[in-house]
Amino acid sequence: MSAPATPRRTSSAPNPAVSSAPPRGSRRTGALDWRVRFAFLSVVWGFSFLFIKVGTGAFAPFQVALGRVFFGALALLAVLLVRREPLPRGRRTWGHLAVAALLLNTAPFALFAYAEQTVTSTLAGICNATSPLWGMALSLVALSEDRPTRRRFAGLGIGFLGVLTVLGAWQGFTGVDTKGTALALLASLCYPIGWIYVRRTLAGTSGSPVAMTGAQLMVSTLQLAAVSALFTSAPAAFPLWPTLAVITLGALGTGAALQMQYGLVTEIGPTTAQMVTYFIPVIATTAGVLVLGEQLHWNTPVGALIVLAGAALTQARPQPAKRG
Repeated sequence: MSAPATPRRTSSAPNPAVSSAPPRGSRRTGALDWRVRFAFLSVVWGFSFLFIKVGTGAFAPFQVALGRVFFGALALLAVLLVRREPLPRGRRTWGHLAVAALLLNTAPFALFAYAEQTVTSTLAGICNATSPLWGMALSLVALSEDRPTRRRFAGLGIGFLGVLTVLGAWQGFTGVDTKGTALALLASLCYPIGWIYVRRTLAGTSGSPVAMTGAQLMVSTLQLAAVSALFTSAPAAFPLWPTLAVITLGALGTGAALQMQYGLVTEIGPTTAQMVTYFIPVIATTAGVLVLGEQLHWNTPVGALIVLAGAALTQARPQPAKRG
C-alpha cells in the first residue's frame, strides 16, 4: 500500500492508502457498485504482502520496493495524462513531498520487503495493522486536536495485547524472528509519522490527491533508485512470477488501487472507506496460508482480531453533544 500526500482532516487513518476527498466539484461515482470496489481493494491490498514475499524470492528488498513505486507512479501518471492534470508546482511543495515519500513509501516499502525475507507474509500483514495503534500514540503528543479518551487508551492497550498474542509472548516468543518482526513493526510506525508530517506541511496545498500521490511516488522512485544503485547489484535475471508480482504490486496495488480508493472516499466518505483496513490482515493471512503454504497457529488469527479491535477503538471519536 501507499500513502497519499494529501492529508485527511481527521486523525491518522488506519490505512496508509486512505486519502482526503478530492476538491469540491470533482465528485464522481464509480461505474461499479462501491461494495464491489471495496471488496476489490481488500483483496488487492491483502495480497500485497504475498506479492512482496514472492518478489523477494528473486530480487533484493530495495529492488522490490523500487519496482513497487515505479510501476505505481506510472499508473497514476497515466491517469493524470488522460485527465490532463498537472503535477504539483513549487520547490517548497516538492521538498515536503520528498520527506513524505521517504516516510510513507521509501522507508516502509523497503522495510516490509526486508522483513519478509525472514517472516511470513501473514505476520507482515498483521504488523501492518498496528499502524493506527502507533498513530494514536503519536497523535497524543504531536497533534493537539487529537484529545485522548478512555476508549482510545483502551484501544491502545488492547492492540498491544493483540500483538503479544500474535507473537506468542507466553512462550517466550519461540519461533519468532525478532529482526524481521521488528522491521515490519518499524515499517508500520513509518506511516503515522508520515501522516503527521503531511498534515503539518501539506495541508491545503493545491492539487488533486492523484497528482500529489503521483508526484510523491515519482520522488520515492528516485530515492530508491539511488539506494538500489549504491547497495545492490543489477538482477542477473527476471524470473516470471517474481517479476509479475512486483509489477502487480506497483501498478495494481500501489497505483490503480489508490485511484479507486479516492473514488470510494468521495462516494461513501473516509470513515466507511477506511474500513477496508480491517480486512487486509484477514486477506493477507488467507493468501499466505492457501497460496504460500504458510503455517497458521491459533494465536495468529486470534491475536490479529484483538489487534483490529484495538485499532478500531483508537479511531473512535466522541459523539457530539445533542442540543436540547
